[in-house]
Amino acid sequence: MLIKNMLQFKPFYTITSKIAQGLMRIEAVKEKVLYVPLTPLVLASLRQAAKLYSTHYSTMIEGNVLTQDQVKEVVEHKGHFPGRERDEQEVKGYYAALTLVEQWAARGTSLTEKMIQTLHALVMSGGQAKSKPSPYRDGQNVIRDGRTGAIVYLPPEAQDVPNLMRSLIDWIGKTSDVPCPIVAGIAHYQFATIHPYYDGNGRTARLLTTFLLHHGGFGLKGLFSLEEYYARNLGAYYEAISIDDSHNYYMGRAEADITPWIEYFIEGMAVSYENILKHMDHLAAKGTSDYRELIRNLDPMQRKALELFQNFKTVTSRQIGELFGFKPRTTSQLCAKWVENGFLEIVDYSKRGRKYKLSKHYEALLTSL
Repeated sequence: MLIKNMLQFKPFYTITSKIAQGLMRIEAVKEKVLYVPLTPLVLASLRQAAKLYSTHYSTMIEGNVLTQDQVKEVVEHKGHFPGRERDEQEVKGYYAALTLVEQWAARGTSLTEKMIQTLHALVMSGGQAKSKPSPYRDGQNVIRDGRTGAIVYLPPEAQDVPNLMRSLIDWIGKTSDVPCPIVAGIAHYQFATIHPYYDGNGRTARLLTTFLLHHGGFGLKGLFSLEEYYARNLGAYYEAISIDDSHNYYMGRAEADITPWIEYFIEGMAVSYENILKHMDHLAAKGTSDYRELIRNLDPMQRKALELFQNFKTVTSRQIGELFGFKPRTTSQLCAKWVENGFLEIVDYSKRGRKYKLSKHYEALLTSL
């Protein structure tokens, strides 16, 4: 039986110079991305590409053999690959879960156990929207070396999993003095350590990480893919997350020093972020100077609001409020400000159903590259 103090999650790590430098690199890229002048069409394309990359590489880590192009065909319902039905289901499941993660983060939803169980259900059901949240495993799970059969890791007993998961969620919710990237890295490690399910733990851990980064303001507009960084060198990924010499959770791993994992995780974030910034700079340089100047004149909230006009010719103040999570009064004030500075035009003046369209000055941004 697990002793009581082990159920209270208290990660042990040290902020090394490598971690500190990585955090500074991440913060620098985060600030720059806000002001890279790209049109909504290009941003939408980059965001979709990042989701496809994440789906491809996260499932590839688990042994999925579909190529990147095949993953795109499966997600877009344009292709079927006989004999690879299980791989197709894995791709659909991860993509659906990733989409839900972005929706939750956009609404500012706080993390709960049910959300994690819902993500796992999507992962394991091929993205079936009506899947019930997955209950935790009810027995022991043993991770073995695929070649030798030797035990690689013995997770905590099933009876301890619910308390360990509650402790993790509680720690995440109450941790306000730890940088978001470190919180996300620790959550990834601890989820994989608890191993609350028989299967799908790795994918769910990576989805949890993505949610926490988005929720904490480090979503980088949905343009990054940490999964690609892991998949490029799986040996380093597994080595970094395999803390402590003992394979038994109760014999060291529960209280291990996870500094090496955090160093690896932060470095992965920094590299992934920097690669995206280089790509965005390249695309921005291809745009006309007129369009680039138009985009530079917009603040980050206006750039985000442009996304609404990709799907709607006119939008209501309610839609704008939902996009940012604002109350009606705050939304009305924001819309009035945007009308005044020439970003929006009113097309319906009724108080209840007031509608807005993008001003002619900025309409070209919706179709330009």
